Amino acid sequence: MTGPRKVAAPSTLESQHGSVRPLAARDLEHVAALFLMKFRHRRLQRDRAIAQTADYMRELYLDGDESKALVQIDPQGRLGGFMGVLKARYELNGSVLNAAIIGPFMTDSNTDHGWAGPQLLRTLHQGEFDLYLTDSANRTSLAFARPMKYQLLPVHCLEWTCVFRPGAMAAAALRRKWPGLPRLALDPCVRAFDALARRRFEPSAQHSSSQRIHREPIDAVRFAERLPILMTDYSLRPSWNDGELPRLLALAAEKRADGPLHFGGTYDETGKMLGCYAFYGQAGGVANLLQIQASGSHWGATLDALIAAARDMGCVGIAGQSQSRFMPQLFGHQHVFFRYAGGTMVRSRIAEVAEAVRSGDIFIGGLMGDRWTRLSSDDFGRV
Repeated sequence: MTGPRKVAAPSTLESQHGSVRPLAARDLEHVAALFLMKFRHRRLQRDRAIAQTADYMRELYLDGDESKALVQIDPQGRLGGFMGVLKARYELNGSVLNAAIIGPFMTDSNTDHGWAGPQLLRTLHQGEFDLYLTDSANRTSLAFARPMKYQLLPVHCLEWTCVFRPGAMAAAALRRKWPGLPRLALDPCVRAFDALARRRFEPSAQHSSSQRIHREPIDAVRFAERLPILMTDYSLRPSWNDGELPRLLALAAEKRADGPLHFGGTYDETGKMLGCYAFYGQAGGVANLLQIQASGSHWGATLDALIAAARDMGCVGIAGQSQSRFMPQLFGHQHVFFRYAGGTMVRSRIAEVAEAVRSGDIFIGGLMGDRWTRLSSDDFGRV
């Protein structure tokens, strides 16, 4: 593969409609306020929420190298928009590629007149990156990105949910939407409904893993050691330096909305690891998958182990981003439902990259996305 031509990102891109430049510490409070207005609509203690969001954005975007996140400033000097960008590396056929993972993408309707979004995207595309990806684009972002030749990965846009206890799962969703909802008003009805539905939602024998394959809990260190080995059958895959994946997992473990981060692996009778998974979960809540990966024909056993681990923990269900490589196994489970959760898209001018994306030969989502960040789900400002 011919090496891509590297172009340095412009420090500032100006036009009559304003300028775009890298995020700076002085922007954080304004960006945090805009983020809360756009993506968090609950009544929180606003000053505390802004401060906590700004602190987290500083850790995420300004810790270490120069920020790749961008802000648009209107002609009057006000914040017009923001694009969260994390730098990553991929490899393809021996070549290392710079990747931009696009996170929150937002404009302020009070100051922006339709120019901020296109300006931010154009500036990003003029930078140093060989490919651009996101796994959390909303419909507004999709409208911006599709004309710019982003390839949509339809399967990855879906979230799957496996229900263990339907009543408790519905109650957990209600409490997440309305945290002040009293438990005494729901719990008796939930227990009665789930008692009636227990037989229907018990795990079926056909999804018991082979006796020759067993699951074990593992730690983040073991997960970080094995994940790169298990994903080598993707042509377009992440290229993590020493210590980079453990640091990424430590950041992912800061997410709080769905409980602590847990790791597990599936093994054959000789002790060889066949697959691994990481998920957030706690008793009484809906577990949330961060990452799952398996080798060869062992996706089914690894998916079964993940679901069993969440059930044994006392979770009322589990949800996660879909992947084409284990869709047949998902279809084989009862009580699995799918919904659109966010656009997964990739853009690259390199023909080999575009072809790998078209054929589904790309490791994307989970740690190579932004749903692992606290910005995807956490409520900032709560005591």
